[in-house]
Amino acid sequence: MSCTIRPARAEDATDIATLFLATRKACMPYAQLAHEDDDVRHWVREVLLPAGGVSVLSDGEQVLGFVASSLQNGEAWIDQLYVQPHLLRRGAGSHLLQHALKQLPRPVHLYCFQANVGARAFYERHGFQAVAFSDGAANEEHCPDVRYLLT
Repeated sequence: MSCTIRPARAEDATDIATLFLATRKACMPYAQLAHEDDDVRHWVREVLLPAGGVSVLSDGEQVLGFVASSLQNGEAWIDQLYVQPHLLRRGAGSHLLQHALKQLPRPVHLYCFQANVGARAFYERHGFQAVAFSDGAANEEHCPDVRYLLT
C-alpha cells in the first residue's frame, strides 16, 4: 500500500471526523467525549480544518490518519494525532509525527491522557519527555493527562 501525507482539504472533514470518533471510542473508552458526534463533526469542519496545520495520511482513497499542529503564543504544539486503529504500531503514526516535527520549531509540546499508555510509549520513543501531570480538571474530558515536551 502506497501512502502519502498531504495538507488536509475541506472535503476531508467527514473522513477526519469519522476517524477521530472511531479511534477515540475504540482506543480511549476511559476518556468520554465531552461533545456529541455531530458537534465533533462541526468542530472538524468549522474550526480544526480552517485553522490550518492539519495533514492527512492517505492511500489515495481514504484518510488513514491525521496530525494537527499549531503555534500558540510562540510555542509549537502537536494538537491531535490519530490513525485508524488497525494501523496502530505499523508506522503510520511515526510517519505523521515526523512530518509535523519537520515543520515545527523546538521545543514542541503536546498533551496525552495518562491512561493512554500506548500513546505515551509512542511519544517517549520519539524523544518526548513528560514534564507535568494533572488531574484532568483543565481538559474537557476531566481525564488525568500528562504534558510532554520535545526539545
